[in-house]
Amino acid sequence: MSVWPAWEVQEGADAVTTAWFTVRLAFPDGARVDALAVVGEGSVSLEDVRAQPALSLDDLALLADWIEDPLFDACGFGEEAPAEAGGPSGSRRARPAWPRGTEGRWLVAQEYRAAQEEGVDPVLAVMCATGHSRRKSLRMISQARDAGYLTPSHARR
Repeated sequence: MSVWPAWEVQEGADAVTTAWFTVRLAFPDGARVDALAVVGEGSVSLEDVRAQPALSLDDLALLADWIEDPLFDACGFGEEAPAEAGGPSGSRRARPAWPRGTEGRWLVAQEYRAAQEEGVDPVLAVMCATGHSRRKSLRMISQARDAGYLTPSHARR
């Protein structure tokens, strides 16, 4: 198995770090699994998985278990991750709870505007805040625009 860092984001003064990794599992028979994994707050989630040949649902369910230890090692969590950080014996959900509906759209807009004011990528800021993929975060930003919490995209600078 190969693990490469893709990117890393540190949030706030307490330096909470969320890191994305490209993971490749290559098997002797030529089968291959490529994944984009997110490690944050001591847990692993998968953003994208591509397999050749396709994985069965049972294998897909086990994929996080297959790559969890090497990812924790790559992040420097080592043996301490499982108990303290919600690792294998704790919650498997890396995504923080994010409110739905009006409150969620308002919070997305707040994250987006704060990132703009700081001069950082607002979409990446929403991704980090929500724990969702870029595609889902863009959809949430669009919903915040539609709700009137952000200026229309054609009115931006």
